[in-house]
Amino acid sequence: MRWSRRSATESDAETVEPGAADDAADNQPDVRADGPWDASERADDDEEQRIDLGSLSIPARTDVQVQLQVDEASGEVSSVLLMAEDSAMELRAFAAPRNEDIWDDVRTQMAAEAKRRGGDSREVQGPYGTALQMVVPVVTPDGQQASQQSAVLGIAGPRWLLRVSMYGRPAREWRADGLLESLLKEVVVDRGGQPMTPGQALPLRLPAGAQRMDQRLESP
Repeated sequence: MRWSRRSATESDAETVEPGAADDAADNQPDVRADGPWDASERADDDEEQRIDLGSLSIPARTDVQVQLQVDEASGEVSSVLLMAEDSAMELRAFAAPRNEDIWDDVRTQMAAEAKRRGGDSREVQGPYGTALQMVVPVVTPDGQQASQQSAVLGIAGPRWLLRVSMYGRPAREWRADGLLESLLKEVVVDRGGQPMTPGQALPLRLPAGAQRMDQRLESP
C-alpha cells in the first residue's frame, strides 16, 4: 500500500448516543492482531533466536543490521535502529497510562518539532492508524544539506506506546511483506511493572556480549 493523506473529515467530531462510544471502541479492529506484541502475549515456547534489549526484544536476522543509538549526554541507549538493503526502522518505546493512547499528543509534538527545524509534516493513513510523514533538513556526513523523509507510526499497547520511524522505501510505500515491515510484527515490548511517568522512555540495555564502543550489533 502507498501512504494516503488522512482526510480532514476523519478527525471531525460526531454526535453519538450515550454508550455508543463504548460500543464503537469494542468494535474497533485490533491493529496489533498480528503484532507487535506485549511481553504478556509472548508464547513461553518461543524458540526463535532474539536480541534481548530489555524493554524491547527483536528477532535476529542475518539480513538486518541492528545498531543501538546512545545518548551522548547520559550514555544510555535511547533507541534501536534496524537497517536493511532499501530501508531502515528506528524503534523507541514509551510508558503510557492504562487504557489511554498518547499517540495523538506525541504526533502533535513531532509535527511542531519538524516545523521548528524548517521541515514539513502531514498526517496519513497507515497500517496502524494515523501516521505522520515528515520531511526535515539534515546535514549529510560529508557536510552537504539534504532532506530526510520518514514515516512515523504510533502503536499503542498495554501501558506503552511503540514509536516506529521508517526511512527509505517504507517511508514512501508500505509493503506488508517487506523485510522490516514483517520484522516489526515480531517485536515484543516489555513495559515492566515499575511506576513510570506517561511519555517516559522505557529503558533499553546492551545485550550480553555487546560492546558499547561502536554502538553496533550484528545479527548472528
